[in-house]
Amino acid sequence: MSGATCTDSGAVTSALFADFYELTMAQGYWKLGRGGRAVFDVFFRRHPFGGGYSLFAGLEPLLRDLESLRFSGQDLAYLESLGMFERGFLDYLADFRFRGDIWSVSEGEIVFPQGPLARVHADMIEAQIIEGLVLNRLNFGSLVATKTARVWRASGYGHVMEFGLRRAQGPDGAITASRSSFIGGADGTSNTLAGKLFGIPVMGTMAHSWVMSFDDEREAFDAYAGIYPDSTSFLIDTYNTLDSGIKNAIASGRLLAAKGKRFGVRLDSGDIDYLSREVRRELDAAGLGDAYIVVSNELDEDIIEHLVSANAPVDSWGVGTKLVTGGGEASFPGVYKLAAVERAGKVEPTMKFSDNPDKSTNPGVKQVWRLYGDDGLSLADLMTLEDEVPRAGEELVLHHPSADWRRLRLRPAEARPLLSKVMEGGRPCAEFPALADIRAGLRSRLERFDSTYLRLLNPHVYKVSISSELRDLKLGFIGKYMQDGR
Repeated sequence: MSGATCTDSGAVTSALFADFYELTMAQGYWKLGRGGRAVFDVFFRRHPFGGGYSLFAGLEPLLRDLESLRFSGQDLAYLESLGMFERGFLDYLADFRFRGDIWSVSEGEIVFPQGPLARVHADMIEAQIIEGLVLNRLNFGSLVATKTARVWRASGYGHVMEFGLRRAQGPDGAITASRSSFIGGADGTSNTLAGKLFGIPVMGTMAHSWVMSFDDEREAFDAYAGIYPDSTSFLIDTYNTLDSGIKNAIASGRLLAAKGKRFGVRLDSGDIDYLSREVRRELDAAGLGDAYIVVSNELDEDIIEHLVSANAPVDSWGVGTKLVTGGGEASFPGVYKLAAVERAGKVEPTMKFSDNPDKSTNPGVKQVWRLYGDDGLSLADLMTLEDEVPRAGEELVLHHPSADWRRLRLRPAEARPLLSKVMEGGRPCAEFPALADIRAGLRSRLERFDSTYLRLLNPHVYKVSISSELRDLKLGFIGKYMQDGR
């Protein structure tokens, strides 16, 4: 449909995908001639899930959206029908394109609160219109990727399958969740369209309906194994897991094993700890030690960590609802705040104040540096002004972003900038890495942090600090604000 907000792949094509106030403000900037240059930061203030780290995702879909974002004729007709927008502004929107630059951390990067995940450098009107799209793409992608990384670590970096299509928030939510979960460590997805779009391995065998459509369970298992001898996993809890399911799976599985084929069994209900042990015992007693056990049913990282700690004999984890929806956490708390704006022909820092010091922003165009110790582990992240370059081996003073009296001195063995330019003049200017490559590097990135930052229960708080120059700039704003009350 012409003017549709999203394509079948979930790509956003209409610039109407924006909060309404972004458009009313945009008309105000246009009418007052205040469409000069601006810099916005994307960052977040706390980790979801009570965790100690987060995972950044959603960048490539965002850049592809921005490159093609337009107001169609139908979009403009709709805006005109609202009676809020002048003809001249609608004519301006007819030629709308995002022509700005974006600096960002890489997809799959481990990230922490306060430090910019991305910087948007653009005309004020363009930067304002895309705010909702930027946050929508990065917040949901990062939420699911973070959840999946937690699940994957809880499994001992085991085999995790994303099974959440039917519980995701709409088709576009399902597509985004499948992509993000793969970045976060999932081995594959049940979502066939996501497999086509992103090259993610697709996984899944049978549902209870397959078993129930036959006269008996054994017949259902034999039929499926005959059609798919190389990829059979018997769902054994349709009737009774131990009295019939595992016994029929063993009988059908022996036929596969005689042909040199490996098979699995899946548990989708009941006490997973108890049942997995009993099923493993039965398989081993039948001489089918090579058969694997898959479990599903409302799993999350806490349940999985408990089962792994208890040495439950589970080989693969199918995680759906709580993976693709975030479970107990509804959203990733990313925000989009103005950091610098053009005044009198010059881009100058600006700052948001708040009665809550943690909600005040850090002014200016900034870079984030990850500092590493001699052992290769990450020590802290340091926010600096754009032209500051901390050097390895030099002593650095790190200041707390909101508690001015707290500081730390470090002499890092390595200092790595996290933000790089990924879009210039409205076009991507960096190669998009394959999702498989992003996923492949996740474990090594996680292992560059002490395990205390990664644990599920009461994780240690990783330090995100500001440089002396950024601190001085911030205190200057605070002093001015306190002095003249504006």
